[in-house]
Amino acid sequence: MGMDETSTNTQTSVSKHAFFDLSNVSPLVFLYLLRECYAHGTCKATQKFHALQQQLYLVLLNNSKVGPATLIARCLYILPVFDSYCDGFSHLVLSSLCRFLKVGKNNEDLIEAKVCAANLFLDIIGGTVTHDEGVVVKIVQGFDFDLTDIDKVMRRAKTDGTAKDVVGKYADKLIDLQSYTTAVDMLIHFSIRERGESFLLKMLECRQQKVAEKWATYMGKSMLCLLVQQYVDQKLLKPAYDIIKKNNLREEFPELYHQGKESALKKLAEKGVWDIAEARANGDRQLVEYLVYLAMEDGYYEKVEELCDRYSLEGFLNSKEPESDLLNRRYLNLHDLSIDDVCWVDDVNGLRDAIRYFKGCKVVGLDCEWKPNYEKGSKPSKVSIMQVASEKKVYIFDLIKLYNDAPSALDECLSCILHSPSILKLGYNFQCDVHQLAHSYGELNCFKHFEMLLDVQNVFKEPRGGLSGLAEKILGTGLNKTRRNSNWEQRPLSVYQLEYAALDAAVLVHIFRHVRRQSERPSGAQDGHAKIEWKSYIISHMGSSKGHLNRRSARR
Repeated sequence: MGMDETSTNTQTSVSKHAFFDLSNVSPLVFLYLLRECYAHGTCKATQKFHALQQQLYLVLLNNSKVGPATLIARCLYILPVFDSYCDGFSHLVLSSLCRFLKVGKNNEDLIEAKVCAANLFLDIIGGTVTHDEGVVVKIVQGFDFDLTDIDKVMRRAKTDGTAKDVVGKYADKLIDLQSYTTAVDMLIHFSIRERGESFLLKMLECRQQKVAEKWATYMGKSMLCLLVQQYVDQKLLKPAYDIIKKNNLREEFPELYHQGKESALKKLAEKGVWDIAEARANGDRQLVEYLVYLAMEDGYYEKVEELCDRYSLEGFLNSKEPESDLLNRRYLNLHDLSIDDVCWVDDVNGLRDAIRYFKGCKVVGLDCEWKPNYEKGSKPSKVSIMQVASEKKVYIFDLIKLYNDAPSALDECLSCILHSPSILKLGYNFQCDVHQLAHSYGELNCFKHFEMLLDVQNVFKEPRGGLSGLAEKILGTGLNKTRRNSNWEQRPLSVYQLEYAALDAAVLVHIFRHVRRQSERPSGAQDGHAKIEWKSYIISHMGSSKGHLNRRSARR
């Protein structure tokens, strides 16, 4: 058996032995040489284990005609005398055997190995041979012997009783020792079903939910229903719903199923992923109506209209409270911030007008939006829009269209803002936007570096609830974030999306105005507000690339 281990920097030969013919190698010699290989290794234990596992698999594969499975079964008889090596080597030889049996099965060898393993199992539960419970389970599953094989061994030994009785008593012993996982594995493997409700209840009393679910699934629908009812009685509604969904028990527990679905939909709605929530509703009218109620609660009335139109729902639109009244009570709006105008920019003329306007500004708020992407492993969406706000006006740049139609003009105009050292740019968690812009439009120079940035998030040591929470803390009212994960690539954007986007940039300017006012207070003023130091947080230069960000703080 040759074995090489490769670590990160070096390749170390642990030990070298050759087994070209296992028929002349006894189990004891085999295990002794295996131990020597391990003992002479210089790498970490996990590396040595995996290297030995690979080499042992190759040895078994090269000797598939001489009874490798039977050899492993006999090795397991001897392994307890190797003391501290016993458990580790038992798992090692069994895992190598399982891998070998997938490709190199020898039927005669396997039949003999099953009988040998069944005999070993009887000796283990009889106390003649000592192995850990986990190893016993692996022996049973690895050699895959059944009650018939055990009965055959018992007849040869002229032992009284049946295999089913012996395994049943062993399972009862494990249950008494509260080794429920091993007991369930044994009962399932040998297809023994006599232990019923009391066994399930005992596992639940000991808070062994996972193994209780495994047992109930094996036993069938009636046991699963009992488990669900037990969970309901204990107010464990989430695991109850999971079992209902996984095992198609919707008809048995219709009300609970809908409660679970509604709870899941509410969590998705709270995260703002309405498209996923709608897909999970799967056209169920009751669930779709629940989604409509959630959207109404959040003041997301274009979603209400969209769902009502798509699913022909009546009565919601007529009964809804006017959104403007609702939002005025609960969230900031453009009127609160005295914003005079929101301008959509998607051509060169609009770009030029915007730049002329911002050249006269000392402070602007910046934000970006892009379409959420929920496909695992897929690339993130391009940044769709960029918002730039002064105290009175917000410009929203359609980056996708401007980049396609006039990339040079877009680059030139945005550089005038983003590269200007005389305009302070405000952001919130702006690193994320910078990173996304670099990935979306890496060819443009305007997004390769930024001058004079202040991330408002960094000024406050304990921000809670994101930008909305900060707005509520500073300005007294938060932002409506329900449209955060909407489709920002659709054109035209809805009125509600435009307002959301404008507010995210404009509110930064108003938060900063409050911060600056506080910092200018006389040092002896006592009005209950701490003086806020913000100048030290200004970053004079931030370089951006697709891999990293480089910063240089302002010296003030």
